[in-house]
Amino acid sequence: MLTQEALASGIDEKWAEEVRRLALEQDAVILAHNYQVPAIQDVAHHVGDSLELSRIAADVEQSTIVFCGVHFMAETAKILAPDKRVLIPDQDAGCSLAASITADQLRAWKAEHPGAVVVMYVNTTAEVKAETDYCCTSANAVQIVGAIPEDKEILFGPDMFLGAYVERQTGRKMQIWMGECHVHAGIEPDDIQDTLAKYPDAEMLIHPECGCSSQCMYLLSTGDLPADRTFVLGTGGMVRRMQESDADTFIVATETGMLHRLHQENPEAELIAANEAAVCGYMKMITPPKLLRCLQTGQDEVTIPKDIMDKARIPIERMISIL
Repeated sequence: MLTQEALASGIDEKWAEEVRRLALEQDAVILAHNYQVPAIQDVAHHVGDSLELSRIAADVEQSTIVFCGVHFMAETAKILAPDKRVLIPDQDAGCSLAASITADQLRAWKAEHPGAVVVMYVNTTAEVKAETDYCCTSANAVQIVGAIPEDKEILFGPDMFLGAYVERQTGRKMQIWMGECHVHAGIEPDDIQDTLAKYPDAEMLIHPECGCSSQCMYLLSTGDLPADRTFVLGTGGMVRRMQESDADTFIVATETGMLHRLHQENPEAELIAANEAAVCGYMKMITPPKLLRCLQTGQDEVTIPKDIMDKARIPIERMISIL
């Protein structure tokens, strides 16, 4: 067995072999979010966005899911795969966006707007999902809102930048919760324009959670950003664009871990982070030693009360039924 001391000495190949051996022994599948450190992405059986990975968790044959991401993602996997054991290598790997709204706050907001339809980003806790009508992702939020009757008031949360983007795309006014992902909020319009000035022929891949997203949509409408080379996409959409595009240079406006995943899709492309400081400390809490320990001990299991889990599954299934 590879010890933590051996791992600390930098034996990456032996670490990966041991992780895969333990996963087989534990009947486990390793899922890694696109923002994880490269070593975690490279050893995982599947890499993707949070909902994509949760749906994989529900379909795989293995009885144990090891979710390398933040806590709400592991919860979502448990909600969609209630009969499986779900582990996360660090229970404290949280999310500033998910923490920006609690179930009590959502209940109070709903009381102020009786009859409103609640659409919550999947980046929320199980307790918040249990108070929600529809979940959405950054990739399908426009589609979900568009499917709701126009005479219905919508409470959208918790990401205000994604909400503003959806309003602009749909032309529909919503009540928007003033939450944000601290990492994406730090990517500003100046970051995009300054980087574009250095790489004028680059394609731009912009996550709709970014603090720059609404301003970028405005700049697109005024012609200050090139419409044929600017794409507002979730992480899954970025992967697909990378596979389809003929461009050789990309400016990427999201958490910097995404660049490793995109490099796997197009090793010849030049990838530039719009803001190199866009690093999620919570995502980086999942380290190679913690993944190894998780598989060695089987600790850090994610549990959710059944009543919460059953209620939280409803808005996710409603979302999936629309897609």
